Amino acid sequence: MNDRTATPVTVIGLGLMGQALAAAFLKAGHPTTVWNRTTSRADQLVAGGARLAPTVGDALQASPLTIICVTDYEAVHELLGASDGTLEGTTLINLTSGTSAQARQAAQRAAGRGARYLDGAIMAIPQTIGTDEAVILHSGPRADLEPYEQTLGVLGTITYLGADPGLASLYDAAGLAMMWSVLNAWLQGTALLRTAGVDAATFAPFAREIATGVAGWLPGYAEQVDGGSFPAEVSALETDARAMAHLVEESEAAGVNAELPKLIKAMADRAIAAGHGGEQYPVLIEEFVTPRSG
Repeated sequence: MNDRTATPVTVIGLGLMGQALAAAFLKAGHPTTVWNRTTSRADQLVAGGARLAPTVGDALQASPLTIICVTDYEAVHELLGASDGTLEGTTLINLTSGTSAQARQAAQRAAGRGARYLDGAIMAIPQTIGTDEAVILHSGPRADLEPYEQTLGVLGTITYLGADPGLASLYDAAGLAMMWSVLNAWLQGTALLRTAGVDAATFAPFAREIATGVAGWLPGYAEQVDGGSFPAEVSALETDARAMAHLVEESEAAGVNAELPKLIKAMADRAIAAGHGGEQYPVLIEEFVTPRSG
C-alpha cells in the first residue's frame, strides 16, 4: 500500500493506546495526522512520518477518517466543540471508553455537525495493536463503516455489532463483567487454598480447566435464557444453593472473606423463594435483570 491509494487518517488523543493506533496506520502506509493537547506525545510519531496538526479543528479537516481515543466522553465533546464549522464528509470513529448512553448522545451531536459517526471499543492492550489479537468492536450505521473496513483492519480484528451506536460500549461492559467475575472467582479459590499451603501457581492450571469447562456450558445455557425455560438438565438451583452454603462455610472457617459467595447465595435464595428452586442455574437471569437498591 502506498500514499496514493492509502486512506489518510487522523488520530486525536495520543495516550499509549492512541500512539499505538497512529503507529499502526503509519506502518501500513496511511498518511497520518495526529493531535494531542500535550504536543510532546507526538514527537516519536512525527519522527516516523506523521503530521502534527496545530489545532484540533485542523486535525478534523485533515482526513476523511478521524479516530478519537481520549480519556472520556466529556473530553470528546470538548474537543469537537472547540472546532468551528461543519464536519460534513468526515467519518468519526470514537474509541473512547464510556457508557452506551454517552455513545448514543455523541452520535447525535456528531450528526448535528454533519459527520458520520461510529462508536467503538478496543478489547486489547496497546502492544497488540496491529495484530489479529487486537479485537476492536464497532457499532453504528454499517454503510459508514464499509468504506473504511480495510483501513481499520490494519489495527486488528474488526468486529461489527450493529446499527445502535451504544452496542460497542455495552459489549465492552459485558466483557468487563465476565473478566472481573472470572478473576474474582479465581482469587476466592486461591485465598482458600493458600490456607492449606497451596500457592496460586499450583492452583492456576486447575482453575483454568474449570473456567474452560464452564465456558462450554454457555451456548446451551444461552438457549435457556433466550427461550425463558430452565429445565434442570444438569443440576437444580436448590442443589447449587447447598453447594454455595458449603463454600460460605468453608471460607468463614478458613478465615477467608466470604462476601462474594454470600452475595451469590443471596441471589439464589431469592430465586428459590420465588419458586425457581427446581430449575437450572440460568434462571438467575431474573435476578440480574431486576434492579435492587442499596
